[in-house]
Amino acid sequence: MNEPRQDNIHRLFVPNARGLRGRGIYLLPNLFTTAALFAGFYAICAAVSGRFAAAAVAVLVAIVLDGMDGRIARLTNTQSDFGAEYDSLADMVSFGVAPAMIAYLCILHDVGKFGFLVAFIYVSGAALRLARFNVQKTVQDKRFFKGLPSPSAAALVATTIWCGESAGLHGHGGVVLLTILVTVAAALLMVSNVRYYSFKDLDLRGRIPFVVLPAMVLVFGLISIDPPLIMMLGFFAYATSGVLFTLMQMRRSRAERRRDAARDRDVA
Repeated sequence: MNEPRQDNIHRLFVPNARGLRGRGIYLLPNLFTTAALFAGFYAICAAVSGRFAAAAVAVLVAIVLDGMDGRIARLTNTQSDFGAEYDSLADMVSFGVAPAMIAYLCILHDVGKFGFLVAFIYVSGAALRLARFNVQKTVQDKRFFKGLPSPSAAALVATTIWCGESAGLHGHGGVVLLTILVTVAAALLMVSNVRYYSFKDLDLRGRIPFVVLPAMVLVFGLISIDPPLIMMLGFFAYATSGVLFTLMQMRRSRAERRRDAARDRDVA
């Protein structure tokens, strides 16, 4: 009796188990990414519980952990496609959803549907910023970011909330207006073409001038005077620096075009 023919259409192809076991992930950078994701999730939970200052601090902790993740991956040459995708998803939670939730639950819900719209605009801006970064990261100048980085935008919103809470101005009309302006401005800057210095060309393994160390001590001492206010002003300065740098570049480009046009007329 002939054996029944195998149905090749319904055959089950089992992948090489040895090959799957050989494929793994890098522990250290992904561990920091997980810690940053945890901090972002904690920030959301703290905001839901009404602990807005703690939520803002958790976002700042997530920013530090995310920065360490990227630096460690570059220094140890452990960058991978999995790590990049995982980091992007974690950033969406920590720097997209968490700041919007903090701003909405603390301030924006007082202005009804308009506040909900402002929070959603921020979340959308963060999603678009991260998607554009993932697409263009192989072609852009590593020294600069196109658009405000999502961690800086999150810090801008978080420190604004933290500053208002520490000053006891919860629900104050001026704080509500400032939060709306900051949240919308951060969203728009994230999706803009404004260029921001990335600090990726800093050599952390090389020697530095001795004067840098006292300067760092001075910065930490300055922050300790009033952490929410000083940090808010610092991130405001960084957000403004990109706008000023872009305007200077545009002005320089226009001046060069005028000189080239004048030179062409002289030649003609």
